[in-house]
Amino acid sequence: MERANESSLMGFVLLGFSDRPHLEAVLFVFVLFFYLLTLVGNFTIIIVSHLDASLHTPMYFFLTNLSLLDLCFTTSLAPQTLVNLRGPEKTITYGGCAAQLYISLALGSTECILLAVMALDRYVAVCKPLHYVVIMNPRLCQQLASISWLSGLANSLIHATFTLQLSLCGNHRLDHFICEVPALLKLACVDTTVNELVLFVVSVLFLLLPPAFILISYGFITQAVLRIKSEEARHKACSTCSSHLTVVVIFYGTIIYMYLQPSNSYTQDQGKFISLFYTMVTPTLNPIIYTLRNKDVKEALKKLLSGKLC
Repeated sequence: MERANESSLMGFVLLGFSDRPHLEAVLFVFVLFFYLLTLVGNFTIIIVSHLDASLHTPMYFFLTNLSLLDLCFTTSLAPQTLVNLRGPEKTITYGGCAAQLYISLALGSTECILLAVMALDRYVAVCKPLHYVVIMNPRLCQQLASISWLSGLANSLIHATFTLQLSLCGNHRLDHFICEVPALLKLACVDTTVNELVLFVVSVLFLLLPPAFILISYGFITQAVLRIKSEEARHKACSTCSSHLTVVVIFYGTIIYMYLQPSNSYTQDQGKFISLFYTMVTPTLNPIIYTLRNKDVKEALKKLLSGKLC
């Protein structure tokens, strides 16, 4: 389909934080610091989960998928952000913008589903411990992970394609530091009702249904934990679930605030800083939360550092 605009030829100017040049140097250090932490933290989780046989369980299989997601998600955004913050050129090619949009949408949507899958894993572990190994068998785990990745890919193909088909009539100054759907919709010079409807449906499917499923799962988990008589067993159940629940609250809390709040209730600057948090900071927090709150991961890290895993 022909695009009735010039953006495909000249790309986009990412205005980002150019209206606050005194902040750009600080934000460059901020993004670089958290990007490096994301790389180190998530690579560590993946390596430890692969090398330590005691972590070859469904929980750590899904955690490895989460770490891989966070690595790819941040890498799809951080390098371009660093280039724009550092130099006078704030541009991105049309192809680069499209690739960034497709990849970030696919990975972000996948994480929405994967966190719900991890809640299912915790539900089976706490509520049906005697059948856990049978229910959460390797084949089912692989199928659930595949569903997460494929659903994210499908959403990206549909949502990003609808967005990129909009006529922009030569508008190419994107008031953001990344190529994101809400910012691109604001550039359109045609009716965006269909796109807004697609955005609403996607928000319900990926930002409301998974958290609702997670809340229901943790309702049953809470009931099961309260019935546990052993203090040690209760503490272990709470420990393994609290890490996941903390990640869920941070991830969904930020992204729901960004996408489901009325557009006239917050400023564009607010939107940029919120996006900066969930694209750069949240992927860093996941491995930290699981490392600090999980005894098994801490033991595996000690073995790795002492060379016992090699």
